[in-house]
Amino acid sequence: MVNSISLQIFKNLFISIAEEMGVTLGRTAYSPNIKERLDYSCAVFDKHGQMIAQAAHIPVHLGSMSSSIEQAIKNQHCFDGDIIILNDPYLGGTHLPDITLVAPIYINNSLEGFIANRGHHADIGGMTPGSLPLSTDVHQEGLIIPPIKLYSKGVLNEDVFQLICRNSRTPGERRGDLSAQIASIRTGEIRMKDVIAKYGIHEVVEHMDALMNYSEVLMKKTISDIPNGKYSYTDFMDDDGISSDKIPISVNITVNNDNVIVDFTGTSDQRYGCVNTPYAVARSATLYVFNCLAGQENIPSNEGCSRPISIIIPENNLLNPSPPHGVAGGNVETSQRIVDVLFGALSKALPDKIPAASQGTMNNLLFGGIHPETKESYVYYETIAGGMGARPTKNGLHAIQTHMTNTLNTPIESMEFQFPIRIKKYSVRKNSGGNGKFTGGDGITKEIEFLGSAQATILSERRNTNPYPLAGGEPGLSGENTLIKNSGEEISLPPKSTFDVSSGDSIRIDTPGGGGWGTE
Repeated sequence: MVNSISLQIFKNLFISIAEEMGVTLGRTAYSPNIKERLDYSCAVFDKHGQMIAQAAHIPVHLGSMSSSIEQAIKNQHCFDGDIIILNDPYLGGTHLPDITLVAPIYINNSLEGFIANRGHHADIGGMTPGSLPLSTDVHQEGLIIPPIKLYSKGVLNEDVFQLICRNSRTPGERRGDLSAQIASIRTGEIRMKDVIAKYGIHEVVEHMDALMNYSEVLMKKTISDIPNGKYSYTDFMDDDGISSDKIPISVNITVNNDNVIVDFTGTSDQRYGCVNTPYAVARSATLYVFNCLAGQENIPSNEGCSRPISIIIPENNLLNPSPPHGVAGGNVETSQRIVDVLFGALSKALPDKIPAASQGTMNNLLFGGIHPETKESYVYYETIAGGMGARPTKNGLHAIQTHMTNTLNTPIESMEFQFPIRIKKYSVRKNSGGNGKFTGGDGITKEIEFLGSAQATILSERRNTNPYPLAGGEPGLSGENTLIKNSGEEISLPPKSTFDVSSGDSIRIDTPGGGGWGTE
């Protein structure tokens, strides 16, 4: 029987399963991107593939993971002991470096739920080290894995495992990170079965349904607090990495009592470059924004949150592309702009609640080559923090990851120990936040010197546009990417670029500040 106390108990039981899966994954991973930056996510689902609980991991992963479960169910017959693996952006994935594992939970030969995790792998093949190239086709971005069985009834398919590792520039790292994901899945299976053994499957399923219903009620209450009406906003991405044309993202939000329609009609058609984003990622960004309004600490994040929210995106759209359009940058950059656009529209309905725009980019930096000492291939990937937008009652925070990313900083010691680089500067970019009654947070300046030849890629935004202010504040400074040759020559780089570096060359990334809020 469900009551307020039991609901809280089960909410925390399910969350604790996802969190323990995450601890297992982080502590057993091999790459700095997963073990240091914690670029992974874990969640629990019911037998229909509806998300029941998540750990406080990466928003862009979590809101889109239900699509992975849906495609796993659709494309495979799941048996006890199976683990489905996938990364195909057009079959439940986001972009190719994000590899998802899905496992069914069987009790007495009956399917009762699923658990899943997703980790961003530093390299999965493709045109450039790090697998986030300036592509025009998803096939250029790396190895595409449709929903297939990595484990079948408890038996590892070693051929699939080897195939994935062999297609990476760093096969040993892939083996280590995939093994960590498998360990995380096994942890989740044990904990789910422990909960079911203790409380009984009927009680567990009843509380799964009750939690989703509870979240639906809370989300409807959140929406009902928004004045009825239609709210529109358009913002622009800098470019798609191929053309220099700015790319519009438009939204019309229609609030009708306790339901809302989010219509992205008017957004750019799908692009030739790599900034297209699968529908699941656009959905994830939308749910993130409304969960922020509800207050993550107040509302259990599960499938019930999405029920009062209808999302409309035309086909062949930037936010709903058709294969084989490239999507490498959509998950990381376009998702951030979707959030900016949604908050921009909602600021017209809730002017005293919505913050100014944060940096609006993840500042993806990737590089790789042959280590001059070990003579082995290496690849490095990170996202770099920036300024948070000022809030209606507070300044924005400095040097922080915002919105669709929730990763940590990679320690300088770890970077310099594992890769042939030297960090020359890593500091807050003073006065880059927009002024106002409340000031936007400052970005970061990071300068990296290379101790050997390498190929580097930058996927970034807010270089040609500024994080917007609200209520009369001033915009945050845009970011800058600079290549500093060993001769001392400085070359300004576009928002998205791939280039070669030599020993003694440096890259300097100046990340955007957040917009200001209010007049001084």
